[in-house]
Amino acid sequence: MMPGSDVLLGIINLYKPTGKTSHDMVSFVRRTLKIKRVGHAGTLDPEASGVLPVLVGKATALSDLLTEKTKTYVATVQLGIETDTYDLAGTVTKTSDVRPAKAEIETAVSGFLGEISQLPPMYSAVKMNGKKLYELARQGLEIERKPRKVLIEYLRCFDFTEDSFKMEVRCSKGTYIRSLCYDIGKSLGTCAVMAALVRTQSGPFLLENAVTPEQVEEAAKRGQIADVLLPPETVLSAYRGVTVPAHAVPKIKNGLRMRPDQFGIQEATVGEIFRLYDEQELLCLSEVIESSEGPVLAILKTFYAV
Repeated sequence: MMPGSDVLLGIINLYKPTGKTSHDMVSFVRRTLKIKRVGHAGTLDPEASGVLPVLVGKATALSDLLTEKTKTYVATVQLGIETDTYDLAGTVTKTSDVRPAKAEIETAVSGFLGEISQLPPMYSAVKMNGKKLYELARQGLEIERKPRKVLIEYLRCFDFTEDSFKMEVRCSKGTYIRSLCYDIGKSLGTCAVMAALVRTQSGPFLLENAVTPEQVEEAAKRGQIADVLLPPETVLSAYRGVTVPAHAVPKIKNGLRMRPDQFGIQEATVGEIFRLYDEQELLCLSEVIESSEGPVLAILKTFYAV
């Protein structure tokens, strides 16, 4: 049988197909697992596919940790066309007959490595004055946007044709691959759009290990959702794990702050984060903070079933 919704906890490394929104996939998991508390870590555009970490139960508390992780994409860049959405879903606004050579493309692309300023596309979920840019764009409005700093850690071009090439990108949170394609086209003296996009990695989650919606449905039918549900430790392995004494568990669940040495932690620095366990489950993440009585552990995120 499938565990009750009150005890489901974990992360599904879900493959999002094209044509579906990230919210569609969250709704699908809610229906399939019959649980309300579901979220995702990092939106994928409807026309994109690939890795979408879906957080189940109290694992939704991990959203901020996962969203910050580096992501990797493979984009198909089509030359000679420009649209208002910077991808093929939009309206064509410009064309060009200029077709740069492979060496020119590689040189131009290398100039986008490192920290760059990027202007979010009008068709994006970035909010300005309380409204999402795509809502304004659909009204025929284009407003001044502020450039944002993003980090491009790695870029590689391959599969060149006369009109297109593919590009593997490893980048920071907040990077718009559509904008990157658009800007590369400008730097080459032509125009370009993102013709396709696959997210191949999001933090520790890889495309080759992702499960399809059909696999999730099948696991749910068999009552074996654990087959596709990864533990929170998948993203928490960087933090030290500590099993706390049985007498301290109720105190932790009541939110009491305790000294690290009460858990057998002899060396702990302010700002250090620990995973606290009882004998059966992950209880919480706790951070060492200063208090009037010296260093204590303050709860950051809880995972235990109430």
